[in-house]
Amino acid sequence: MHGDGDGDGDGAFRYNLQDLMGQAGIDRFFDMVFRCKFLQDSLQLTTSKTCQAECRPNGSETLPKGIVSMTSDLQMRPLWGSRGTKSKSSSMSLLAMAVGIKQKESVNNIVKKFPANDFAVILFHYDGNVDQWKDLEWSNQAIHISAINQTKWWFAKRFLHPDIIAEYAYIFLWDEDIGVENFNAKRYVSIIREEGLEISQPALDPEKSELHHHLTARDSSSRVHRRVYKKIGPKWCNENSTDPPCTGFVEMMAPVFSGASWRCAWHMIQNDLVHGWGVDFQLGYCAQGDRTKNIGIVDSEYIVHYGLPTLGGSAANKESPSSNQPNGREVVKKWSFQELEIFKGRWRKAVENDECWIDPYQQSPKLTKH
Repeated sequence: MHGDGDGDGDGAFRYNLQDLMGQAGIDRFFDMVFRCKFLQDSLQLTTSKTCQAECRPNGSETLPKGIVSMTSDLQMRPLWGSRGTKSKSSSMSLLAMAVGIKQKESVNNIVKKFPANDFAVILFHYDGNVDQWKDLEWSNQAIHISAINQTKWWFAKRFLHPDIIAEYAYIFLWDEDIGVENFNAKRYVSIIREEGLEISQPALDPEKSELHHHLTARDSSSRVHRRVYKKIGPKWCNENSTDPPCTGFVEMMAPVFSGASWRCAWHMIQNDLVHGWGVDFQLGYCAQGDRTKNIGIVDSEYIVHYGLPTLGGSAANKESPSSNQPNGREVVKKWSFQELEIFKGRWRKAVENDECWIDPYQQSPKLTKH
């Protein structure tokens, strides 16, 4: 039963098995061992391939997936004790504004139109003055960020990353010189949700506003409009129009984005082009579908845009026309036009260089380079 003891350990083991099981039994035993090893290796390979196929956030590959927190919000948390029951839900939205203390009254009127139970507020202080806002009843619940002489788009690119504000249904990215006597924020959200508007703005009162585009003027006979019927320059806008400024367009002083459209728009905002000129005409690419349907102007909740110069100077302290000193506001405006041309050039270059991109608003996939 134990062999002659002269062989090695494996030989002795095999000899003992042969005595116990016979050769056929030994063959079945080792066949079973090899099958189990094959199944184990296959399972490990399958698991490995499955894990490799998982899309994990960049930088989190060494962490277990369940511990990764991919998004955040702007809700303040207590230093100790209960975190409370209030939580951000799909009904919560965000108001973000670049502000200066000279427009404190206007900003206060705007914020009061956005109920705290339904809207978070973040103020970007371009004049560095934060303390003088503390007397307002809502100030302690707002987020305050300060950077001297920076624009709304500079702040938005750096502090409104889509993953940080992913919990908010809509993002109101407004200027400070807005009159809101005829505006109700809760009704506005209800309307754009019902209308399926991914990008929108309140209509402008044409009698009191600084108006740059016919499309954004209020139509008192409608609740929402998506296009204008008018000759603009050499172009006639009608029911067949598919592009700005006839349709699929909002101005940049008071845009409202859905979470999905903002994720797209944020990527289009250029890090070094701080005035945002040119982005408005390309927002249709972020409309999550047909821009002629998913972008609109809300007439029933309308605002006044006063067009007050803030960054670069104010209307009260402009230099006289005879002065040789450059006017700050004029310099800012001139640079804005330069940024517009830079953005347009980058867009053209991006279209030419991206062989995989197909323009949904062109009849042909892409114009050939000459």
